[in-house]
Amino acid sequence: MDYSVKLTINIEFGRFMNLKRRQFLSLGGLTMSVGLVGWKLNVAMAATPNKNDLLLRFASVADTGTGAQGQYAVAKAMSYYHQQNPYDLVVLAGDNIYNNGEIEKIGAVFERPYEQLLTQGVKFHACLGNHDIRTDNGDPQIKYPGFNMKGRYYTFRRDAVQFFALDTNSNADWDNQIVWLEQELSRSDAPWKVVFGHNPFYSSGHYGVNPTLINRFSPLFQQYNVQLYINGHDHHYERTRAIDGTTYLTTGSGAGVRPVGSSEWTEYSAERLAFAVYDVYADRIEVSAMGTDKGIFDQGVIKFKSV
Repeated sequence: MDYSVKLTINIEFGRFMNLKRRQFLSLGGLTMSVGLVGWKLNVAMAATPNKNDLLLRFASVADTGTGAQGQYAVAKAMSYYHQQNPYDLVVLAGDNIYNNGEIEKIGAVFERPYEQLLTQGVKFHACLGNHDIRTDNGDPQIKYPGFNMKGRYYTFRRDAVQFFALDTNSNADWDNQIVWLEQELSRSDAPWKVVFGHNPFYSSGHYGVNPTLINRFSPLFQQYNVQLYINGHDHHYERTRAIDGTTYLTTGSGAGVRPVGSSEWTEYSAERLAFAVYDVYADRIEVSAMGTDKGIFDQGVIKFKSV
């Protein structure tokens, strides 16, 4: 073969090999990129909470019973959230009927505002607020079927959560109630324990800190691993950090609002009409707060800690 022909063949072959090598490197880089994307996707999917593991969803609201525009606006937001993320339990943390707990107002301040939820089987579990005991010490409300109260203080369980309703009013039967609460907490094998009452323990609003309630109940909360306390009375939204293992959450802006500040224990506070919703999983409770604009303005996580 002529030398010039050999040279031409070698040059063309070299060009061919260089082209293939560049294509190979390019394809190899693409393969690696796809692999990295897949790895990142798998990691992201693994880190995303599995909503199928949801054990219970419930809501809370308080200081509702006005029958006025603010209550209806919050009730409308609660119905909207229920349509997107169904729940069938609401903790109603006191001052259910303004101004004096008159049971004859129940249609205007409860049945009509929450008609859409009630007709879809949502149950409200109430406790007594300071306005509620102004008429017959709140007894008509205890007897009212729609509030599902078993007494001035009572307990019930839903799935992995046991709820304990307290009477935190100044005329409460404190001695017997504390004995009862300790007995019920000690008997409970529920992994999640949620206590609710009308008065706050920790508040950055009008009523501030309540040393009496803290001294009476916080040792029991710590001993028996109560992870969450829900209250009203102060007309704002506030979520605390975990204090000795318990998160304290104020949802007293179910019909009206008052100013609120921020304290060393505050994770989030807001002066706005709102309610809260809780998604319960085996290892955490995800808390969300929704305003009357139907937007979520606070989200937090309560992590499960075994004793």
